[in-house]
Amino acid sequence: MALDKYGIAKRIAKELQDGYYVNLGIGIPTLVSNYIPEGMTIMLQSENGILGMGPYPTQSDIDADLINAGKETVTVIPGGAFFDSVESFGMIRAGKINLTVLGAMEVAQNGDIASWKIPGKMVKGMGGAMDLVASAKNIIVAMQHTNREGESKLLPQCSLPLTGVGCVTKIVTDLGVFEIKENAFHLIERAPGVSIEEIQSKTEGKLIVPDFVPEMEI
Repeated sequence: MALDKYGIAKRIAKELQDGYYVNLGIGIPTLVSNYIPEGMTIMLQSENGILGMGPYPTQSDIDADLINAGKETVTVIPGGAFFDSVESFGMIRAGKINLTVLGAMEVAQNGDIASWKIPGKMVKGMGGAMDLVASAKNIIVAMQHTNREGESKLLPQCSLPLTGVGCVTKIVTDLGVFEIKENAFHLIERAPGVSIEEIQSKTEGKLIVPDFVPEMEI
């Protein structure tokens, strides 16, 4: 079966490494904070000025004044720090973030990402995504494989306004895990029970499939 949003977040958590500084985007990426492997030290950064975010709070731990960039209530681990957005974006633009996890509307086979605007629809703004994609050392996209109309979101080229050019390194969707290299999507894992044929039928961009594709372990 295809993964739900929690399964996608669990799989992305396997990409974390001890000591990483990580920025999690709004939506599915934020859920990764709940699945950090035990014993691993990860510093989660939010562009509104937090370093050291923890998992989502329980009902008894909610502090309405403690929010992430998506205006969701969060927790902070011991040693966490607060600062203004100037300091936060200075940290991002200086390349201090090891990994950024973002949602997307479309990703192209060359690594372009469109994540901030659908023409003709009102948006509140681009947020910090353009700074993140321009500065991060490693960018993973977390998203559904197709849109609400069933159309592929992994494309030869993006049709929506770009957030970043040639910057995405890996994608985790509800169907599989893909590396972007050599101007193609390289399938490296498939979701449990999902067939190669289904992935091929729902991927519009160039897809490279090796002889053996293991199922994800989440």
